[in-house]
Amino acid sequence: VVTASADGARDRPAAVSSFAPIANRDARVLVLGSMPGARSLAADQYYAHPQNRFWWIMGQLFDAAPEHSYAQRTRQLRAHGVALWDVLQSCVRPGSLDADIDPATVVANDFAALFARCPRIGAVLCNGGTAWQFYRRYVLPDLPQPWASLPVTKLPSTSPAHASMRPAQKLAAWRRALRPFLPG
Repeated sequence: VVTASADGARDRPAAVSSFAPIANRDARVLVLGSMPGARSLAADQYYAHPQNRFWWIMGQLFDAAPEHSYAQRTRQLRAHGVALWDVLQSCVRPGSLDADIDPATVVANDFAALFARCPRIGAVLCNGGTAWQFYRRYVLPDLPQPWASLPVTKLPSTSPAHASMRPAQKLAAWRRALRPFLPG
């Protein structure tokens, strides 16, 4: 989205905003993205790009596969203690690439409030390097204890832009990280 001034001149792109967290009070692990891409924002759903492997991986681990409705998928995650959110509440980013996020416009989500609402979260899993970097840069410095001491793991991005790793390799890494939360 690009805004235009009253005289028709092009200004910088408009800010984009993330979604509310998907989390039950008894969530035990928090999975973080950086900021939803254009397709996700348009669909009002996390990981809506058809080539993103997130829901395929969640389908393998929690029966939250892409062929299920979005409501069913998110219900499955909540049932297994998995919370889902993004590091950023808003930013200016033309397009969908994390590399295009303007650092001067970044506003982080309120993690202290989320952790207070979901006190059983014991681990943070970052979907890719950008989410991991943003969490460490924009959230951790201001996060009070005990939440600042939660283990934070960087996982391979499920984004189609991260094509250097095969889907089976991504699945294996995610399975290892989510092992404590997998069904029986």
